[in-house]
Amino acid sequence: MLMLHGAHDDDDHTHGEYEGNLGSWSKAPTFGPERAEALREATQRDRDRYLTSGLVSVDCRFCHVSVDVKKLGPAHTSVQWNTDAARRCAYFTEIRESGGEPARARSCPKLTDSIKHAVAEGCLEEMSSAPSPGDG
Repeated sequence: MLMLHGAHDDDDHTHGEYEGNLGSWSKAPTFGPERAEALREATQRDRDRYLTSGLVSVDCRFCHVSVDVKKLGPAHTSVQWNTDAARRCAYFTEIRESGGEPARARSCPKLTDSIKHAVAEGCLEEMSSAPSPGDG
């Protein structure tokens, strides 16, 4: 049980009001409709850039699923799986059918081969030239 020592029951002051702004208080400023819309659009652009910057669609040459891929270097590849691709991947299906959990698999070897092929064919950069999401 929490026990407060001292006079904590003094309710003879108002909460959230201060001189100059009677009856209204908020942590964030209130913007006009034009400014609020501009902020929403800028936030959406930032979100899209952060989530999709440099991603290229790559099809698996074995089971024909399509995923978004970004190579960040020779040893680092970012793969964005969608629900349909994860469900249709033949390697992941094999794992599920044997009672395993595909989320624990490091990657699909067939898709890894397809990504290497996309780099060799020039469809995917070996190191993405897209700006980092935080670079403005």
